[in-house]
Amino acid sequence: MDFRSALAAAQARNDSLLCVGLDPEPAKFPGGWKGDASKIFDFCAAIVDATKDLVIAFKPQIAYFAAQRAEDQLERLLAHLRRVAPEVPVILDAKRGDIGATAEQYAREVFDRYGADAVTLSPFMGFDSIEPYLRYDGKGVILLCRTSNPGGDDLQAQVLEGGERVFERIARLAAGAWNRNGQVGLVVGATYPGEVARVRELAPTLPLLIPGIGAQGGDAVATVQAGWRGDAAHTTGPIIVSSSRAVLYAAADAGFAEAARRVADSTRRQLNEAKALR
Repeated sequence: MDFRSALAAAQARNDSLLCVGLDPEPAKFPGGWKGDASKIFDFCAAIVDATKDLVIAFKPQIAYFAAQRAEDQLERLLAHLRRVAPEVPVILDAKRGDIGATAEQYAREVFDRYGADAVTLSPFMGFDSIEPYLRYDGKGVILLCRTSNPGGDDLQAQVLEGGERVFERIARLAAGAWNRNGQVGLVVGATYPGEVARVRELAPTLPLLIPGIGAQGGDAVATVQAGWRGDAAHTTGPIIVSSSRAVLYAAADAGFAEAARRVADSTRRQLNEAKALR
């Protein structure tokens, strides 16, 4: 099943727009695991097991594994996900951005080594930095467009000579010339709901990965109101609303997985209630 089809199936099966981000920080682990980087897999696997029926996707962030020399644990986690939740797509949050042979190697890392269903990329170097990933049939390529951080204004909000802003140009290209095989999606931050709506207007059929709710302060209702356009996934792009820290670190004791499930389910319900109001 390709990434778009897997998203639609997971959304329907789990009645969810929620993506749980897997950003393991050993310093925040519960109890006796605190500070122990060897427990990264165990921590993330417990979160996955507790929430796998509540999500549209999982999103491991590669930097949290690489910084702890835990790439082997990331490989184990992806294998675990394929085993216990094969119906839930996995987005590897890597934000790669390079050209030529280097991009080819990054694409191999994401899709051959880790077996992810989709990857986040920076489009700053243009289409030839994206094209090697598109050679992987059915895999998703999600481009940074209007990110949730305040510093995104430095470039993304700048006005080009023709009057459009940089993030609008990215959205137009992603929805048009760059989306040769229907594999492209966009990252838009929940902290800018007005601009989420603008991206959705420019790219009505593309998946939108929307980080920034929960710990970053994005409003779940405003996010859904801005990005959601109906249930017909084949004609309207899905939204993938990501929450990481609020779910992962809902409790600091042995009940962390149960607490993560409660927060994930509450967030899922909140997103669905907002969808019903759209």
